[in-house]
Amino acid sequence: MRRLIVTADDFGVGPNTSRGILDLAELGVVTSTVLLVNSPFAEDGVKQWERSGRRLELGWHPCLTMDSPVLPARAVPTLVNSSGQFQSLGTFLKCLLRGRVNRAELEAELTAQYRRFIKLVGTPPTSVNGHHHIHIFRPVGDVLLKLLGEQTPKPFVRRVVEPLNTLARVPGVRLKRWVLSTLGRGAAKRQARAGFPGNDSLLGITDPPFVNDPDFFTRWLREAKGDVCELMVHPGHADDTLGDRDGPASANQSGRRVREMELLSDPAFRQVVGQAGFVLVRSVERGASAP
Repeated sequence: MRRLIVTADDFGVGPNTSRGILDLAELGVVTSTVLLVNSPFAEDGVKQWERSGRRLELGWHPCLTMDSPVLPARAVPTLVNSSGQFQSLGTFLKCLLRGRVNRAELEAELTAQYRRFIKLVGTPPTSVNGHHHIHIFRPVGDVLLKLLGEQTPKPFVRRVVEPLNTLARVPGVRLKRWVLSTLGRGAAKRQARAGFPGNDSLLGITDPPFVNDPDFFTRWLREAKGDVCELMVHPGHADDTLGDRDGPASANQSGRRVREMELLSDPAFRQVVGQAGFVLVRSVERGASAP
């Protein structure tokens, strides 16, 4: 059978979000999650994870586009705004493309986040993927691969690649998905050359309105190609701590999390996983494959 890793992004972003992810792990639906170590609720999330018996894999979610840096803002001036917070994704990417992001500051902040992960969790991460997919953009990805390359064994690093068949047959933000996959293929090749294991294809990229479709996950799973697939999900219980940290209110990210929680909790989800020929695994159980 094919292997499916179901990864809940943004663990630690807020207490109720983390609790929702752990509830899905108890149901055996989510197999992996990734920790935002720069979130003010990161430590609380790790404590919840420990109380749950560490029932799911906890990886690292490097972040440069939400909340504050781990380092003092004055140490990373090209990464923050006038309030000392990370810039929005759009602003960050504009600065990156214009060469206004200092590489030494990237290295310092990502190293600080990596060390904080180890301090909080007690071990290096077994899986890594960037918040807002920042790891597919250079030089962020290059800095991360250099940092993670010193780890043994090397962690599973998400490959943001989507086959043309899902792009054609699964509706929703196709232009966004095409751009991410185009950039992601180059990043995936660099990751593979450096010896990092990863998925054959990534499922689940979307925007909030599309998760209202009751067949949202079903369609992705039925159209999925590859022996090792990763389904990216963003579930959670209603969480007042998110506010505008999770994006503008108009984006309704909080509503998306609750809706994904409903879809993943439905027993029908597990049935579709089996019907699509998948067995649920953690990233450490998947085996490596080339892009």
